Amino acid sequence: MIQPFDDQYFMTQALNEANFAFDKDEIPIGAVVVHDFKIIARAHNLTETLNDVTAHAEMQAFTAAADFLGGKYLKECTLYVTLEPCVMCAGASYWTQLKRVVYGARDQEPRQRTIDKTTLFHPKTELLGGVMEEDCRDLLQLFFEEKRK
Repeated sequence: MIQPFDDQYFMTQALNEANFAFDKDEIPIGAVVVHDFKIIARAHNLTETLNDVTAHAEMQAFTAAADFLGGKYLKECTLYVTLEPCVMCAGASYWTQLKRVVYGARDQEPRQRTIDKTTLFHPKTELLGGVMEEDCRDLLQLFFEEKRK
């Protein structure tokens, strides 16, 4: 059983968001931002819905979290996201000064794999990957298998 308030619990919440994206025919990536063990922002990929290449789950979550907190810095927050952040989202997270980034699946896109994204995050940001990796990867694989049919 999942214990509340641990990385697995919050990644499950991000996976719920990814499933909302899947149902909207968006690439199924979900994110939540947590502050003091409370979810302050929930988001999923909306690039197709908004016709906006920057509408990644992380970007939507940063905006919602900053709005909730009333400021642009997320210094005491953790981002949970189902896929390793891309270069754009890693760079944006630098400016938010997140305390932690926890992701599920590794990004398998060849262009993304050749970049050392760890240098794009704020130096004080902790990174943790592989949380519920199989579940996160399976949802992405199912989405792309469906697209290929």
